[in-house]
Amino acid sequence: MLKVLLIKMSSMGDLVHNLPLVSDIRAHYPDALIDWVAEEAYSPIPALHPGINRVIPVAWRRWRRQLGQVATWQEMKAFSAALRAIDYDLILDTQGLYKSAVIARMARGCIVGGDRNSIKEGGAALFYNKRLTISRARHVIDRCRAVGAGALGYAIDTPRVFGIQAEPLKADWLPDAPYCVLMHAASRPEKLWSEDYWVALGRYLHERGMFAALPWGSREEQARSARLAALIPGAVVPPLMGLDVAAHFLAGARVVVGLDTGFTHFAASLSRPTIGIFCDSDGEQAAVQGGAYCESFGKKGQPPDYATILKAVDTALASVV
Repeated sequence: MLKVLLIKMSSMGDLVHNLPLVSDIRAHYPDALIDWVAEEAYSPIPALHPGINRVIPVAWRRWRRQLGQVATWQEMKAFSAALRAIDYDLILDTQGLYKSAVIARMARGCIVGGDRNSIKEGGAALFYNKRLTISRARHVIDRCRAVGAGALGYAIDTPRVFGIQAEPLKADWLPDAPYCVLMHAASRPEKLWSEDYWVALGRYLHERGMFAALPWGSREEQARSARLAALIPGAVVPPLMGLDVAAHFLAGARVVVGLDTGFTHFAASLSRPTIGIFCDSDGEQAAVQGGAYCESFGKKGQPPDYATILKAVDTALASVV
């Protein structure tokens, strides 16, 4: 039995982009045992894939802030033991950072990753037993897939398969009516889209018999959700939700329109019609991909206009069976 450990710890979108690698390995090695190291906050994402045997949570970010606590060292010891519980045939580091390479070294097995010109932190390649040349011009999903293909010797000649699904959410706060998710939040102000556009889009959806759901993840984003909802008839501001609940919430959406953020890519991977809005990042290399209608618009310094997104929304709605 082939035993593989995947190292893809963060962030949310990066884990989503790594899911097709699991499907690829399973397609060529149906009995493979595949484990995955992921940051504890994002561990529900790989857990959704039926091809994953075990998710090994790592608390790298939290541990760095709490190195003076005894409990932290106990957790780190338990993590190390879990990591070394299996002798892996391959350890695939698709993160390409020093921290991921260090964790790969803690495990037992042959480590494979991109060479110094193929990964973000080139020096991390020194930790690998096998280094692959992977063009950084390729889509981020295909760069992850290329690590598995190079390590195991198969060709990448099939469509991207994310392999995850979730049942639509049932919750008291969620009205019994069709809804679209408007993902207005982003990690940086430069990534934001005009609030006037979000309001216009929410009103248009209301006219089409759907309500807008405006999720959030911080106090600032919650305030923006409330501000937008006050101007959009029938709009709903959901409670704060973890990724396990968010998967079901996104799975029930008619369409998802979102900025370049992990939740937008997560929605696409759940086979929801998804439109990505890129205002300060590459809308080609990181374009949203999934099992339903997906389109991405805009690039750094050139956000898409409202008419472009509205046309895409109409196309996405028409694609829903």
